[in-house]
Formats: sequence, structure tokens, C-alpha cells
Amino acid sequence: MIRLESAVRVVILLVIGGMAGAAAFTHVHDLSVAHGQPHWIGWANAVAVELMAIYLGLELRARRRAGRPVGLVAVLLVAFALLSLAAQVAEAEPSVWGWIVAAVPSLAFLALVKVVLSSAPATPEPEPVKQSLTEPEPDDVDQVDSEPVETPAEPLPAPAPVPAPIPVAEPVAPVVLPPRVVHPSRPAVVGIVR
Repeated sequence: MIRLESAVRVVILLVIGGMAGAAAFTHVHDLSVAHGQPHWIGWANAVAVELMAIYLGLELRARRRAGRPVGLVAVLLVAFALLSLAAQVAEAEPSVWGWIVAAVPSLAFLALVKVVLSSAPATPEPEPVKQSLTEPEPDDVDQVDSEPVETPAEPLPAPAPVPAPIPVAEPVAPVVLPPRVVHPSRPAVVGIVR
């Protein structure tokens, strides 16, 4: 059942990606040709814009897995996606619905790339580490042999040195100094004496 579901998802992915890619390629090509580029350059622009967005999405995912910075790649991905979207909207009928309908292939393609790139592969969960190899688990009580299990003798680690206690000084009564006497012929100076 899971294989059938996966196969259906791949077919849907390919159909949406193919149709959205074809529409996006066509709009970028047509816009390039309408602005004076030869047909082959129009197709080259379409291929460059659309495949660059896919490549940048893959690069973004690889950099995230490797823990490398993704700022520049993310900015470039948004720029190429907006370029594709702008080409589709520019080719549309000049109305709100015309722009929305023209933007659908690009937005569907971007959503598809985002879903595919953000899905993490399923990894099996690691088995829990057993606390002790000599003590039986509660489920295995009936299977334990009556003979004691011999464990290899390992030398015990040396105990850590205990620091000597720090002597605590007894509190000292504060010293009271006599009041300062200022000679009448000398003014009291506050500050730094040179």
C-alpha cells in the first residue's frame, strides 16, 4: 500500500512539475522574444531562469544539511523565482484575474519544489542503549540462567583528589580612624596630589 501511495505521489509530482515548468519556460521565452531576443536565446533564458531556481533549491538543502551558511543562496533563489513569476505576469492579460491565472504555474512549481526539498527522508530511530549488561531487562526475567554472569574484571579508576578545605578568616572589627585635622594655614585638597 505504501509503494502505491509513493508511486502516485511521484506521478503527481512529475505531472505538476512538467506542466508548471512548460508554462514557465514558455512565458520566459515569449517575453524574451517580445523584447527583441532571437528564439534560441529566448529558450536559453527560459532554461537558465527555471533550472537555476531548481538548482538553488537543491543547493540550499545541501548547505542546510552540512551546516553551511545559506543566506546568499536563499536570496538568489527568491530572485530567480520572482524573475520567473514576473515573466508569467508580464505575459498575462492586464487584469487581476489575468495576473493570478498567469502566476499559478510559477507558484505551483515553487510550492512543489519547496515541498520536495523540505521533506526529510525517513530514518530509523536508534535503539535505546541498555543501562547494564549484567542486569536482566524486566521482559527477560524468565530467560535468565541460574548461574551468575561473570564480568571481566576492570581496574577501578583512581578516586579524584579532594581539594583541601579553604581556611575561613574570622571577621575583623572595622578600624575607626580619628577625624582628620586640617591645619588652618593649609587648605584641604581633594583629588590627586602631585
